[in-house]
Amino acid sequence: MSDLPPPDHDDARAAAEARRAADEARLAAQGAKWRSRSRRVALYRRLLPILILTLAGGALTWTVFRTVISGVERKAAQSREVRFDALMFRGQDAQGRSFLVGAQGAVRDPQTGRFRLNGPVLRLNLGGRKVTELTAVAGTYDEAARTVIIGPNVRISDGGSGFTLTTPEAVVDTTTGVVRGDKGVQGEGPMGVISASSYTIYDQGERVVFQGTAENKVRAVFNPAGEG
Repeated sequence: MSDLPPPDHDDARAAAEARRAADEARLAAQGAKWRSRSRRVALYRRLLPILILTLAGGALTWTVFRTVISGVERKAAQSREVRFDALMFRGQDAQGRSFLVGAQGAVRDPQTGRFRLNGPVLRLNLGGRKVTELTAVAGTYDEAARTVIIGPNVRISDGGSGFTLTTPEAVVDTTTGVVRGDKGVQGEGPMGVISASSYTIYDQGERVVFQGTAENKVRAVFNPAGEG
């Protein structure tokens, strides 16, 4: 008789070999995927610092470029500006009254033609019965529009009555000699004190009108013994 194993034993061995072959194939596939992923990670690790350096370099280059361009534009604008020391303009309003616009220094904007004033001083009604003088920290003179805007720390002195107004801003129309301001005003002189939300000075200082609002009314305290 033959010593061959029963048929069912051969089937079990074949099934075991098939499972082992399937496991080996699966392990081989997983190993291939892991090696592929490892290569990608290694590549990313090499490329990421290069990408970061490239982006950082690009950002730095753009910043430097914009800084240089801004500096060039600023220098070009400054080179077109005209600077003056101890600037002084003289003129007359529509009534023939003389006025003076002066400043410690000024810069003329070539695009607008306006003058930026440093330490401006205005004198209205020159040669008249009383001269009104305005001083401030800074201002703008539009010669074409014949308008002067000065501020902050505006001080308006009336040489005739000795009254002095302080206000954040004053707008002067050199054509009419009218001075306006709507940012509040405080006044003090021999006649007393006054405060208001806005003011208008007419006839180059001959007449002053104070105005208030519902929240900030005109308030005044007069000195009966005062002169003027």
